[in-house]
Amino acid sequence: MHKHMDGIRVMTAPRRRDMLRAAGAAGLALSAGSTWAQGTAWPTKPVNLIVPFPAGGGTDAFARPLAAQFSKSTGKTLVIDNRGGAGGTVGASAAAKAHADGYNLFMGGVHHVIAPSMYPKLDYDIEKDFVPLALLASVPQVVVVNPRNIKVADIRQFLALVKANPGKFNYGSAGSGSSHHLAGELFKIQTGTFITHIPYRGAGPALQDLIAGNVDMMFDGLGSSATHIKGGRIKALMVSGAKRNPAFPDVPCAAEVGLPDYTVSTWYGLWAPKGTPAEVQARIAEEMRKLGQADEIKAIWAGNGAEFGQLSQADFGKMIHGEVRRWAQVVKASGAKLE
Repeated sequence: MHKHMDGIRVMTAPRRRDMLRAAGAAGLALSAGSTWAQGTAWPTKPVNLIVPFPAGGGTDAFARPLAAQFSKSTGKTLVIDNRGGAGGTVGASAAAKAHADGYNLFMGGVHHVIAPSMYPKLDYDIEKDFVPLALLASVPQVVVVNPRNIKVADIRQFLALVKANPGKFNYGSAGSGSSHHLAGELFKIQTGTFITHIPYRGAGPALQDLIAGNVDMMFDGLGSSATHIKGGRIKALMVSGAKRNPAFPDVPCAAEVGLPDYTVSTWYGLWAPKGTPAEVQARIAEEMRKLGQADEIKAIWAGNGAEFGQLSQADFGKMIHGEVRRWAQVVKASGAKLE
């Protein structure tokens, strides 16, 4: 309400209060807009990426090229923070507790959907304590052997050899409960063989011991084995799934050697701690999509027999949910335990 005094329009107290409330609401809206602007400006400083395995493993084979391309794209550094141990769960635990501001990210993978069935006392939940951002790479598992330890021409000769010598040969893995471990257990179930499991603290150390001949074989992700296969240091006998991999067209797939249900892939994804602002999540996911379209990344992924993920955040979350339950069934059927 207004009053007129000597030709001057005077605002009454109630009207003044209404206008102050409106101004306050406008200020809040402006503040929210500023927060959004800051979020979409990500990154404004270096970003820490926890990689839960030692350097040299399959995760590193994708994390480091991504970090290099990230720097080119954004002008900021993606700092690789290797924290190995306990099948990737040590690094995951640290990432779950990191500040949820978009500057602490976690690059895990299939190992982390297996872990809930192998580690009953995890202090984090991959589905509840993280938000899924992007599927970064998917590569088939490959059966690789040290050619000096196991002298066979192909997978059929290998199967005949291990069936005739149960327990004589061994396979290395990134650790108990890792995808390497469970891929080996699934292979044993489906082929009726017994091969001794030797767990390591990461795929990198296991792969180095395979090359050195200290273990006989691995069920590895093609990404980390690719350069060593091409260099003749290890021999690829079979890729999982129903089709050959374009990067290694001479290596048969599981379906064509009588193992149609041996479909195992090593995939790598990006998460952020729960509580990371939604607008920042969207900005990160979009940046990862851009990185995947870079020619340098396409070439490296193709050389490793990998595909860059095309899933939305929501679909990646659904994939994680399904994988947790799928691997729980494999753990139960195989009786796999921590060693």
